[in-house]
Amino acid sequence: MNKLQALRADEARRRSISRFDQPTRKRNPGRTQEAILNAAETEFCKHGFNGARVDKIAKRSRSNTRMIYHYFKSKENLYLACLERIYIKVRTEEARLDLKHEAPAEGMAKLVEFTFRHLLNNPEFVRMVMNENLLHGRYLRQSELVPALTLHLVEALRDLLRRGERAGIFRKGVDPVQLYITILGVCYIHLSNRHTLSTMFQKDLADPAWLEKRCDHARAVIIGYLRP
Repeated sequence: MNKLQALRADEARRRSISRFDQPTRKRNPGRTQEAILNAAETEFCKHGFNGARVDKIAKRSRSNTRMIYHYFKSKENLYLACLERIYIKVRTEEARLDLKHEAPAEGMAKLVEFTFRHLLNNPEFVRMVMNENLLHGRYLRQSELVPALTLHLVEALRDLLRRGERAGIFRKGVDPVQLYITILGVCYIHLSNRHTLSTMFQKDLADPAWLEKRCDHARAVIIGYLRP
């Protein structure tokens, strides 16, 4: 072995040792799962459950399909995890309204405005819910978490209604579930049907000024209905 060959062999040996001496980068399971969920949500929103591709989710999340199946076991489980996550987000932020410490009319107005703005500012919620309805709620029915979270909302609404009824400012016998579905209706339809309604009425339903008026209208409709 000549001198040049010896130098090359020594350099290769040093690189090999250096590579094995380097501390391996630790994987952060929580961060990896969050990246997968973010990527999956984007893919499911865009293509629905049937059109979404796991390999595209892997590429977008900078992971791989083996890792996705390691954490979530199946495409169905991953989709359900995304669904549950959007409901956890809305119920968590809703709970921060602390409605039990609000006067009934003010609390109801806050809930309507929160619902309106959450739907407006979280289009992934609208898309995921629309896609799941096209599947007739097939996957959401598998969730025990979402109904449990919704019970807290129903109880908060029931408490507002009872206190408002006792104070003589709300009508008697309002069903909290019926009321919340109505709140969703006035806060949702202009988003889910934005393009067709904009064409029908020749108005831009995405215009910020129009949306502010719509929010005021939604509050007025609900509070107006609740008056005795």
